[in-house]
Amino acid sequence: MSEFENCPQLYKYRVIDQLPQPPSLDAERGTLVHTILHDLFENAPSDRTPQSAIELLPSRWQAQMAAKPELMEMVTNEKEWFDRAESLLRTYFTLEDPQSFEATHRELHLENDFSDEIYLHGYVDRLDVAPTGEVRIVDYKTGKAPKPGWEEKALFQLRVYALLYFKTHNVLPRLLQLIYLGDGKVVKSTPTLTDLASTEKVLKRVASDIFASIEKDYWPPKPSRLCDWCYFKTICPAHTS
Repeated sequence: MSEFENCPQLYKYRVIDQLPQPPSLDAERGTLVHTILHDLFENAPSDRTPQSAIELLPSRWQAQMAAKPELMEMVTNEKEWFDRAESLLRTYFTLEDPQSFEATHRELHLENDFSDEIYLHGYVDRLDVAPTGEVRIVDYKTGKAPKPGWEEKALFQLRVYALLYFKTHNVLPRLLQLIYLGDGKVVKSTPTLTDLASTEKVLKRVASDIFASIEKDYWPPKPSRLCDWCYFKTICPAHTS
């Protein structure tokens, strides 16, 4: 959804045309760290330590490369790769104490049919249910926190998860939490029913815009500074015409 809002042409390349593109090292590092934070909670609380997380790095990286052999050629300095991932993991332990709670759900799949035409789903990094019933939705980010004023855009993803959870369980999550391992910051929000109603309204508006683009085959590019990092820049009409 955010991709369509940022650039309909990029949405077409990735979602409609499903054009292939090479893996992103930043995204793959994020996958590696997410996997380790997921598996960390398989341990007994006393074993959820920085060292135990770091010890998972080699085996989880081997599994990731087995699934995507092209990563072997992309990572030219494995020590530097591991050092960066280790730094992100150590930052996590400065922000939370995983020995003090149980992660009720990890990689929880949430889904809902908003209408006959709209199916919405996603995977939540972690969803914690307290003994008293309060729900906390947590998402790990290996980048840096957004600049002041941009937090709301970042929180929209978690509000979508909160909306999906509410529609399925009729429980309003108490806390939404974005953990940024790139700079050790945490962005929190307490959602309200009004927030969820507003989120659903935005989702349906964007879905309507996507249907209109499909019907008209109209995918206008939106040039921005992000174009310099776009794999499809060389074929994008905004840069080739």
